[in-house]
Amino acid sequence: MHLLVIRTSAMGDVALTVPVIGSLRVQHPEIRVTLLTRPLFRPFFSSLPSLDIRDARFDGIHKGFTGLIRLYRDCTRDGDYDYIIDLHDVLRTKILRWLFRLSGKKSFVIDKGRREKRKLIRGKNKSALRHTVERYLDVFSRAGINIDPMKWKGILPAPGAIEKIGGIIDNSAVMNIGIAPYARHPLKVWPEEYVRQLAEMISGKQDVKFWLFGGRDEYGRLSVLQSAIPGSVLAAEDLTLDEQLALMSRLDLMISMDSANMHMASLAGTKVISVWGATDPLAGFGAWNQPVEFSMSIPVDELTCRPCTVYGKGKCRRGDFACMRWLLPGMIFTRLIQLELL
Repeated sequence: MHLLVIRTSAMGDVALTVPVIGSLRVQHPEIRVTLLTRPLFRPFFSSLPSLDIRDARFDGIHKGFTGLIRLYRDCTRDGDYDYIIDLHDVLRTKILRWLFRLSGKKSFVIDKGRREKRKLIRGKNKSALRHTVERYLDVFSRAGINIDPMKWKGILPAPGAIEKIGGIIDNSAVMNIGIAPYARHPLKVWPEEYVRQLAEMISGKQDVKFWLFGGRDEYGRLSVLQSAIPGSVLAAEDLTLDEQLALMSRLDLMISMDSANMHMASLAGTKVISVWGATDPLAGFGAWNQPVEFSMSIPVDELTCRPCTVYGKGKCRRGDFACMRWLLPGMIFTRLIQLELL
């Protein structure tokens, strides 16, 4: 059997395919798997056994409808597929599925639970929805392939990246804590002054070196934040993605917003304290395999407008950003002490 598995974005969602595809390779070595994703995300899968990767270059040769036709033809060169496993279900993948259907290929598509998520943000239901990893598993199950996601727990950085990071991080002298203070959407970002205050509280108790993570468009703000946090290093700027993953795997702790860095650190095997505002783990996007008490937020029964968005888009309906403003640095510091993470 040969599967074409499709997930091309966003970064955190692609990272969450790792325990699923890794477990698939371990449990079902007889199944050939080709993954269609963006070249940027290759480091997530560098350690997975016998996985073929096909690059989707939507900013280049695969741009637009004609580009998708070329991508379809490129995929067919990798061999004949028995099933198409679409873990994304966006316009591009719908077109690809249509092209494969014309050639007689059967597709299985993720159920994103859009109706359930609308009920969640409208306050009609406040119970936890299925995690994204579980939704990925459901797609394979409908194709007749059962997977135990704990057979491959996460991302294993490449040996060369691990060796490089081993030369710049010292776990014997100080505690190494990562901070990922930003996210794609403002409704998921804790106030910067709170980040600085929490770092100061931690430094007052523990000898610590802070490593700041973020995307390229965040380097400017990260540099300003670095100058305000003594003992901090801007990790994101000088390291490749594989090297950042290796660094995350060596951290004692990561403190992150609801962002790709939260997922990457968690999948790299690091303890992650995640900070939630307008979004909530109830929607199924929490850090995989992390204890519930590691997620920090104002309870939904205390601030009933939470969550007001699934992905973080939009504006605060109250106008005061209470979901983040009420979540004080001392509350997270106290949780760190209670969990004996410092």
